[in-house]
Amino acid sequence: MAVPGAVVPMRIEVLHLYRTLLRVGRQFSDYNIGEYSKRRTMDAFRDNKNLTDTRLLSAAFSDGKAQLEVAKKQAIVYSLYAPKVKSILDF
Repeated sequence: MAVPGAVVPMRIEVLHLYRTLLRVGRQFSDYNIGEYSKRRTMDAFRDNKNLTDTRLLSAAFSDGKAQLEVAKKQAIVYSLYAPKVKSILDF
């Protein structure tokens, strides 16, 4: 059932978004934030794995792209204010 105006993302686009979100999560210098980002990404994609409605697919993909932009900006901000002392998890 195709809905006019709803663009269904291709599988390759969804996989690219997933990998990019995981990659951006690894850029966080703080271990806890990086792990949270990774866990949140995996949970969101797992929850939306069985979507079939084109409107819901398009909305979930758009939300994922918006989250990617937020994560990129946050990674930059966190890198600017990274602590000078290493965490015990970094050793």
